[in-house]
Amino acid sequence: MSYKHERPGRNGYTVQLTVLADENIPALEQYFGAQFTLTRASGRTLQPEQLQGVDVLLVRSVTRVDAALLADSPVQFVGTATSGIDHIDCAYLAERNIAFAHAPGANANSVVEYVLAAIAAVNNKLEQLMAGGTVGVVGYGHVGKALVARLAALGIRYTVYDPWLDQAGVPHAADLPTVLGSDVVCLHAELTTRQPWPSYHLLGGAELECLRRDALLINASRGPVVDNSALLALLQEDSGPQVVLDVWEHEPHVDAALLRLVALGTAHIAGYSYDGKLLATRLLSEAVHRFLAIELPPTASAGGKPSGVTVPAGLAGVDLLRYLVQSRYSIVSDDRELRQAVFGSASEEGAAKQFDQLRKHYPERRELAGSEISGSSALASDIALLRALGCVPAPRETA
Repeated sequence: MSYKHERPGRNGYTVQLTVLADENIPALEQYFGAQFTLTRASGRTLQPEQLQGVDVLLVRSVTRVDAALLADSPVQFVGTATSGIDHIDCAYLAERNIAFAHAPGANANSVVEYVLAAIAAVNNKLEQLMAGGTVGVVGYGHVGKALVARLAALGIRYTVYDPWLDQAGVPHAADLPTVLGSDVVCLHAELTTRQPWPSYHLLGGAELECLRRDALLINASRGPVVDNSALLALLQEDSGPQVVLDVWEHEPHVDAALLRLVALGTAHIAGYSYDGKLLATRLLSEAVHRFLAIELPPTASAGGKPSGVTVPAGLAGVDLLRYLVQSRYSIVSDDRELRQAVFGSASEEGAAKQFDQLRKHYPERRELAGSEISGSSALASDIALLRALGCVPAPRETA
């Protein structure tokens, strides 16, 4: 194994690690520095032979990390730049004494803003919610909590279903049928087959029938949380709700018939904001440096602040909310890109490759939260709305 430099490591030994990372994890060079040898590879097609001489493996959700991948490798540390870990065999890592880290919550705000963009793009759902409608949230993990906090700040009612948690700590807890009877239903459950409450096919045929015809269902968790065949059958009867899918049961293969019937479909990019990706990279870098007991490089930062947003005169209330959400992210554009990829391909395999290309070459998308907003009214209600979105009202000039 060849190394660029030597650095003092754990227990006084000289350690220099070689890092193999998914090609879609950004800013690794800034967060890891020259003391690491860094190589990138396709996460979807990663093979065991590529791990020879690799000490640190950094992946995303498209890579299954288990004995089949790691058995003959020298990997000492595995990190995934995702909140979910259903693609990681954590028991195997523990058995092999391989250190592990993930990035819980790094993309939570990105997913929340995706959900708001979906609501703002479908019919009058945003107006309905702001007028007293209810959002049903399935899953109260990092994303579910972030979404509930945003809804509460905006004054939108919600109910929550998560049977794995102490119900005393779940705000507005309700059973699944009640949550599924909401005006908008958002799925943010961790994918698991564990009993007694597996989330795999959590929404099958019977559960989907609980959805109101005029409801909006948004799945930005994992594809198999919804039985896609049952959902297709329901939508083919022309009796189902409006549906927005960011995740698909057999990714990277997308059911073309299902895509035709959903209101909006995207290529598993709800959590793909640039800010979320950078935060995930930073969290993994910090975990690796802690494992090695070495300091972060002085260049361990990237991104900078997002540009400000100027609001046209006269916008207020729900119109202001919609404008701000859509100023940062066009879910309609991502829907158009996915439809072109799937319907424009000559084969299912070609469409699957295009699905991965959309993710690999996803354009930089900055989050609305943290943005400075100018041009909005000085009304207390509009300033409160800006703050509810995590925005910063620009200072006003005084005469």
